[in-house]
Formats: sequence, structure tokens, C-alpha cells
Amino acid sequence: MAEIVSLAEGVGRLVHDGDMVALEGFTHLIPHAAGQEIIRQRRRDLTLVRMTPDIVYDQLIGAGCARKLIFSWGGNPGVGSLHRFRDAVQNGHPVPLEIEEHSHAGMANRYVAGASGLPFAVLRGYSGTDLPRHTDTIKQITCPFTGEQLAAVPALNPDVSIIHAQRADRAGNVQIWGLVGVQKEAVLAARRSLVTVEEVVDELEPVPGQLVLPSWAVTCVAEVPHGAHPSYAQGYYERDNAYYEKWDSIGRKRDSFEDWLREKVFTMEGAK
Repeated sequence: MAEIVSLAEGVGRLVHDGDMVALEGFTHLIPHAAGQEIIRQRRRDLTLVRMTPDIVYDQLIGAGCARKLIFSWGGNPGVGSLHRFRDAVQNGHPVPLEIEEHSHAGMANRYVAGASGLPFAVLRGYSGTDLPRHTDTIKQITCPFTGEQLAAVPALNPDVSIIHAQRADRAGNVQIWGLVGVQKEAVLAARRSLVTVEEVVDELEPVPGQLVLPSWAVTCVAEVPHGAHPSYAQGYYERDNAYYEKWDSIGRKRDSFEDWLREKVFTMEGAK
């Protein structure tokens, strides 16, 4: 059954140096607070997994937490590049970053395979692209029934998956609604999981289109209001578009990024 803990305790117990860590959420419910807590606890040598790494991964990479990124697209949505990501790949700063690139469909199917207890996923994908030549985890296989050439990709089973959701009850059942990506699959595929939520309530009132993760599928839950900011949480707050725009100038230079780390991560109230 899921245990309700503080954010600092959850990250401290579940995220270890050298782990494969997935922080998932698509535009909506991105676990930014958890990402910054990982930075605050100075985790290192992580393999970061995410379908669409955006500024939370720019922050983790810039802080020196990552040695490898497994992904399908990276950027500051609606703004431009991830400058800390670019600096790590091109210049090895603050540490060299290995990349493993897939398509969206490939990443989603890898999570599904991991959640299903299967060793790999099969899809009609990657045809006509250079990805199979550059990514060792994409292989061609022949269908034993039709002879069709298909792509196979290995399952993703992160050491820990972290997501953000709207609510959990005191037993640790988690309720999500709105735009949902691969959060469910990421949690079910992982060896351990941390779900940050806007609030912990006595009872989960039904919401149209909801997804409920049962307590037995979750390791820890942490109540973190505004834990998805600057992304949005439907029913709680809107996307902070100005933050995404401002990040472009913060992340562009090493000095401005280091200033941001000192002022917004290491000296904030949550670090005490």
C-alpha cells in the first residue's frame, strides 16, 4: 500500500544515484517540484527517461544530475531550445550526456511493454527514418505469421517513476483527470513510484474521465500544492506561460542558470 510522505522524504527514499528515473506528464501535471527536489538532494549519474523532456529536464541536466537521456523529443514548448541540454550534449557541461532517441510511439510502446511485464514492444514505426541506424535499442524483426518487417524496442522499467496528480486519499489511491499521457504506464512499469498531488483528501469524489491508480500500485504519495507549476493542473491552476518564456533567458547562459539554482532551488524554503 502507498505510504504518504513529504516530498523530501519520498525523493530521499526512492531516488538513488545511478537510477533510471522517469518524470512523466504531457503538458499537464508535469512533476516540476519533484524534479527540483532531486536537484536539491544532489542526485548524480541518473538515466533520465521522458517522452517529451522540457524545462524540468533542462534543470536536472544543467544541475549535473544526469549521465543519459532516453527520450523522443526535447524542447521548451512554444519557445525554443533547451540550452542546458544542448550545452551538455555539445560541450559536456556540466557533465557529458549520452542520448538515446526514439519516436513518441516507440517510447509509449516501451512503457506499455514494461507495464505489461513483456520484454519488448512491436510496432510499425521508424520506417524511413535514421533512428534505427543511430539507436541500438531499435531492432527489425520479422512477423512469424505474415513475414512483415516490424520494429522492436525493449521494455522500459525505470527504477523509479514520478508523476503529479490532482488528488490522493489517505489510503494512497491516486486520482488524475484531464490531459493524461503515459503516467499510468510509467508507474506500473517502474520498480518504485512517487506521486506528488495537489491535495490529500478523505474521499475521492468521482470526476468525469478520471484515472485512478490504486494504492497497491504506488510506493509513496506526497502532498505538494502547485507541484506541477509552471505546467498546469486541471481544476487547480493554469499553465504559467510567462515562466516558460523567461526560462529561455535563464537557461541560455551558464551563469544565469547557476544564479537560478542558488536563488530558486538551494535557498528556497523547501531546502531548509
